[in-house]
Amino acid sequence: MAVAKEALDVSPLEIHKLGDEVLRQEARRISKVDESIRDLARDMLRSMYTAKGIGLAAPQVGVHKQLLVIDLDLENPTSPPLVLINPEITASSASIDTYEEGCLSIPGVYLDVVRPTAIQLSYRDEMGRPKTMKADGLMARCIQHEMDHLKGVLFVDRVTDSGGLNQELKDHGFQAADVRSLV
Repeated sequence: MAVAKEALDVSPLEIHKLGDEVLRQEARRISKVDESIRDLARDMLRSMYTAKGIGLAAPQVGVHKQLLVIDLDLENPTSPPLVLINPEITASSASIDTYEEGCLSIPGVYLDVVRPTAIQLSYRDEMGRPKTMKADGLMARCIQHEMDHLKGVLFVDRVTDSGGLNQELKDHGFQAADVRSLV
């Protein structure tokens, strides 16, 4: 999917922020991959590049569909972004690690989250073709983070350091009451 990797003056889609109930709704599977889904993916990529992010899930832009876009190589214009439709993790590694995460829906907040280091998943690409892939490191983390959005889960829900979490949220104008802790 070819989209210029540049920030636009105005984002095509509004990225919802922590506290917006739209972020807490579950996304629905996409039954037919057509041009409207590809258009949405392109607008999501443009919005992600404008916000200087590496991943974006459809629920973050108020669309309750199982669609993710990811690009870990923002500096390389020839490296294609990843478009994942109806992604499902089929296996996770037993090994876990802790790494700092952030989110375009919670700008400025960066906190440690524990996740499996490697995953396998199945999904459909932007043409609707079934695919499988293995991911580790930052790609595995990013996919898991974005897939959480499809279930109405935000990374702050997985943070174990409640003191640090509350301080970070307060420092950036967010409410701790909007966190739904899973730990």
